[in-house]
This record gives sequence, C-alpha cells and structure tokens, in this order.
Amino acid sequence: MTDVGSLGRLIVLVALGGPVVAGNEIARRDVHSHANPEQVRVTHLALDLRVDFRLRQLRGTAILDVARQPGAAPDAPLVLDTKGLAISAVTSGSESGAGVPLEFRLGKLDPVLGVPLNISLPASVKRVKIEYQTSPEASALQWLDPGRTAGKRQPFLFTQSEAIHARTWIPLQDSPGVRITYDATIRVPPDMTALMSAEHGPGENGVFRFRMTRAIPSYLIALAVGDVAFRPLGPRSGVYAERPVVEGAAYEFAETEAMITQTEKRYGPYRWGRYDLLVLPPSFPFGGMENPMLTFATPTVIAGDRSLISLVAHELAHSWSGNLVSNATWSDFWLNEGFTVYIERRVVEDVFGPERAAMEAAEGFHHLVQGLKRLPTRDQILHIDLSGRDPDEGLTEIAYEKGALFLSALEQAFGRIRFDRFLRGYFDHFAFRSITTADFEAYLKKHLLSEDAEAAAKVDVRQWLYEPGLPPHHPEPKSPRFEAVAQAARDWVDGKVTAREIPTARWSTHEWLHFLTALPEKLSVEKLGELDAAFQLTERKNCEIADLWLLIAIRNRYHPADARVDSFLTTIGRRKYVMPLYGALIETPEGRRHAEELFARARAFYHPITADSVARLLAADHPK
Repeated sequence: MTDVGSLGRLIVLVALGGPVVAGNEIARRDVHSHANPEQVRVTHLALDLRVDFRLRQLRGTAILDVARQPGAAPDAPLVLDTKGLAISAVTSGSESGAGVPLEFRLGKLDPVLGVPLNISLPASVKRVKIEYQTSPEASALQWLDPGRTAGKRQPFLFTQSEAIHARTWIPLQDSPGVRITYDATIRVPPDMTALMSAEHGPGENGVFRFRMTRAIPSYLIALAVGDVAFRPLGPRSGVYAERPVVEGAAYEFAETEAMITQTEKRYGPYRWGRYDLLVLPPSFPFGGMENPMLTFATPTVIAGDRSLISLVAHELAHSWSGNLVSNATWSDFWLNEGFTVYIERRVVEDVFGPERAAMEAAEGFHHLVQGLKRLPTRDQILHIDLSGRDPDEGLTEIAYEKGALFLSALEQAFGRIRFDRFLRGYFDHFAFRSITTADFEAYLKKHLLSEDAEAAAKVDVRQWLYEPGLPPHHPEPKSPRFEAVAQAARDWVDGKVTAREIPTARWSTHEWLHFLTALPEKLSVEKLGELDAAFQLTERKNCEIADLWLLIAIRNRYHPADARVDSFLTTIGRRKYVMPLYGALIETPEGRRHAEELFARARAFYHPITADSVARLLAADHPK
C-alpha cells in the first residue's frame, strides 16, 4: 500500500508465538483477531456471492476448508472473524447438496474487532459452509452511484480489506499470519464486469469465476465491480479503468512491463502470472493497494506526464515484499513496507535513472525526519508495540522510510552485489510465507552478517529494529537538484528574484514538491498571489502539487484558492490529501465551520475508511 503522510494510518497488530521453523509456522495469537488458527486453521475459501447495488449488499455463501492442527483439542471449535455480517446458516457442506447443520454462536461485539463466530466442529468435518450477507455500512465496501463514477452510466463497487476489513465482507480468519487459497463465483448485473485479485476468465451472463492458487493473507482478497475497459501494457500486464479514463491510464502506466523485467533481474522471478492494474474512482482512500495480480490504483496519479509512476513501482515491488513474503503480524508491518520502498527506489533508478531515485529518496528522508519530530518515542520503533489500539488509526513514516533506510544502511555496509544476492535468497527462502521480525533477524544474521564481521559492525541491527529514532551514522539521502531548488526558494522568499525569475522550466514534479515544502510556513497573501500568478498553482491538475499548494493556501488564508479547496475535498477521497487539508482547516473557528460543511457534502462520496477518519478528526478537540 502507498500513502503515508503527516496524518497517515498506523496499522499494528501484536502476536504471541515464536519464529517460523523448518518451513512450518508456529501458531501465533493475533490480538486483533478472534480466530484460533493454532487449533483449527482455514486453508481454502470458496465464495459464491451476488452483488446487489440496490441494497448495497453482498449475499451468498463462503465455504471454508479447515485443518485441525497437531495437538489441538478434539472438540476445538472453528473461530472466525466477522463484523456486521448477518449469518443465516452454518453447515458441514460443499458447493452442492445439503450439509449437516452445525451449531454456531456469535460472541460479544468489540467495536474494533467485530464479533467472533464460534462454530462447533466435529472431528470428521473438514469443510464448513456459511450462508450470510453483508451490511450496507461494511467498512471494506464502497458503493458508488453512477453519478460518482467517471462514466456516469453504471454504479461501482470496490473493496479495501487491509488491515482488518476483510471480516466485514467475508467470514474468515482475518489475520496476516493465516494464508489461504481461494476461488470465487461473483454474480453481477448485466453489462458490468467483476474483477478480483486472482486468475479469471471473461465472464458470461453476469457470472464471473476466479481462482487464486497461491496462498495469500486475507487482507489481499479484493473485489471490484463496474463498467470498465482493458488496455494491454505488455505480454503479462495491462490496465483496467472506467472507459473515460482507460486511455490516459494506459499512457501513464506504459513502463509497467519494463519495471517487472527490472525487478525480476534483481530479486527473482515474478511468481503471480499476470500483473494488471485497476484504476478506481477518485474516492479510493489510498494511492494504491497491492492486491496480487490486480493492483488497485488511485486516478490521482494520472498526471499526464508519467511523473507519479513510482506508485506502480511501489505496488509492483509488493509482489515480492508483502505478497510473496508477508508480515505475520501487523507489528511486523515494516517487513512489507520498508522492503517495498527500498525496492521501489531501486526499480525507479533502473528505469528512470539515478537522479530521479535520489530525489525520491531525499523526499522520503525529509518525511521521515518530520515524522520523528512528531511521533512519541514508542512509535519510532520498527518492530512497534501498539497493543490495544485500533489498527486503522494510521500508518506512519517509520515502517516505510525508516525500514527502507535500514536496508540502505545494510546495502552501504555490504555493497550492492552482496546485498542484492541476500535479498534474492530471502525472497526465495520465505516465498509464500508470513514471517516475523525475529524470523528476518535470524535469517539476516545467518546469511549476511556472519559473512563479514567488519561490515556487520557498521550496522547496529538491534538499534534499528527495537529502539526509537535513527542510529548514529545512518544514511542521509541527498539530491543535488533538490539543493538547487531549495536555494531558489530562499532567493524568492528573500526577494532576490521575482516568481517569474525562478528557473522552473525543467522542473519535475518532485522538484516542485520540494520547492513548496521548502517555503516557510507563513507567507503573505501578496507573496502567494505572485507565485500563483506566475505558475497557476491553484489550477494545477497534478494532484500532488495541487494538494501541497492548497495546504499552504489554507494555512495562510489565501482566499483565491478557496473554490479549488472545496472542489478538491468534494471530488477526491485519497486520505493522503484529504486528512492534512481538513487538519489545516480546523485550526481556526471559521475554517472548522467550513470543514464541517464540506464534510457534510462529501461524506457520501468518501470511502468508509476516509469518512471515519475525517469524522474522528472533526470530533476531536483542537486548539484555536
């Protein structure tokens, strides 16, 4: 997943248990799951669901193949995670024929975890069939009316299962340490297309069938239904999008196949068959989501100049770090995102050159430094302990940027050739498994640190993983182009040059972002007007640039940008943009009133995750 900002989500789950041994996962207790995989583990899921746009509901069946674990009590029940699901029947069953009814009980509601579903499981039962339907308020599901789509012809549905939202549309063991295969039959209205994170055929008479033969965590199960078209990008890649968007998306993502090839050269074969993307409507709450075989992407990256293509590099990298080798608990989330950011920048360097990679690394380091200033020390740790917190409170820069910086420190100490060889071996060794930080640490010691004591002495692994802040002598990415941009910003602020004299002709998006970031927090309306007149920043279509500019405008009460702020917040639901803008608005009483008015207009458009985040922000007390 992409999107970490100053008001991002922090996902952490804490588990009890030991490391992976001899290829088998030791049972882990996930404090954000009611499930009991250490006793009875789900191994395969078969879905048969009808999509009802009128009722905003999925209804049908989930058939779970289960395996009683060694040492489990003979009368151990099957315990699943649910949230907002209406369970009508549970039987020992198959796709056809009536099974034997099984006793089941729904437990006490936890506002974060939902409701445990306890199913009595006779020793002879290896398969359980659950008939159910979802709630219209399911947090994983966003239902969009035709008017809120690009095509305006058909409604749209998409899911967002990470971190623990899969349980709002499927009864299952919703923990990243439990990997399952799945197949699905999805029934949709005529003239609509269903897509999932799995292999699929063309569909017939509104019925689409899917199959995922590689075991994946529940948070990677994804569904989308809409009026979409497809364009190939290469022999094993392509892009789906709404029809008015698909040509622009195909142009923007044209380098996808080259990225796959470059990543394979360094880190081993791409093991998922196809790599396709689906560009979602603008209410999608994140930049991207790495669902295997079908990355979900925000339309805000379609800038027309391929300047934001690093999102594809990031989500593609997850095909190795996150999907192939997953975090076993959410407290190990850095194993997904730190590795992915590191690989993303290596891919960008290979495809787009070292200058661009250096700018992106320097930009990431800046966000990390800002995050370390903001976060309490307990939240600055890679292997972080956030027991008792809602896992959707927010992601921070720590998992992403500190994780990537740690890997850069290892690369610098051991050299790229050895470190690339280590990473390739790591992905091969742990392929299709979920691991903990302790598993990684043990593998690192055995396969890299032990090879060169002098190099190993340069990296304090324990400090990187388990202590706050940054160790001394950490890497500090720099970009000469950024240094020139920062000087240009100082010269303009000091009045040495006018806005029109700033040498922006060849600036990339990243240079524009660095320029805006380098400006002082307080600027006069006159200075902002000069800048806006020179570069039409209020009307920029590039969402990254527009978002930063609008944040500056709100903080400095630059009212010529007010209409664009309103339009931006009511037509884009990406949390990375939405949350800081609302946060800036509520810093004044007048702004708070306006934020509440905007939210009242936009709430139905936002994904439930975004809507909940904004609602909590507005409900909190803020100094005036």
